[in-house]
Amino acid sequence: MTTTAKLYSLELRNSRTYLFAGLFIIGNLLLPQLAHLMPQGGLILLPIYFFTLIAAYKYGIFVGLLTAVLSPLTNSLLFGMPEMSVLPAIIVKSVILAIAASQAAKHFGKVSILGILIAILAYQFVGTGFEWAITQNFNMAIQDFRIGLPGMIFQLIGGFLVLKSLEKA
Repeated sequence: MTTTAKLYSLELRNSRTYLFAGLFIIGNLLLPQLAHLMPQGGLILLPIYFFTLIAAYKYGIFVGLLTAVLSPLTNSLLFGMPEMSVLPAIIVKSVILAIAASQAAKHFGKVSILGILIAILAYQFVGTGFEWAITQNFNMAIQDFRIGLPGMIFQLIGGFLVLKSLEKA
C-alpha cells in the first residue's frame, strides 16, 4: 500500500526546519503525556518516537534529528520522563529512527508502509543493541519487543495515516 506525497529535505539554514521541528517536538511532548494516563502507557505505546518518525520521513534528516534529540531531552527536563538513566538509550534510538525514516523516504520517494516498517525495525533492532551496550541489561534492552509491540503497530499504521494526510502539504 503506497501513496504519492511531497517529501522534503529541509536544510539547517532554512527557518522552516526549526518551525517544523518545533511543532513535532510539541507533538512529542503532548503524546507521551496522553500515553502516561494509562498504566505503563509510555512503555507500551512508545509515544516519544511517533512524531520523530513523521518529522524525518516528511521533512528530512535535519528536522528528524532536531526532533529526535530535543523531544526526549525536553520531556525529561519538564516532566521527568524519560528518566535520566534511560535518556541516552532513548536518544540513540530516536536518532536511529530519524536517520532510518529519512533514508526510507529518500529511497522510496513516497509514503510507503514498507518504508515506515523498515524505519521502525531499524531503530528497534539497532537501537536494542545500543541500549544493551549502554545499560548492560538485556531485559531492559528488549523491553520494547516484550511490551512495546502495540506502540510499534501504532507507529506503523498511525505514521502511515498521518503521512498520507499530509501528502499534499
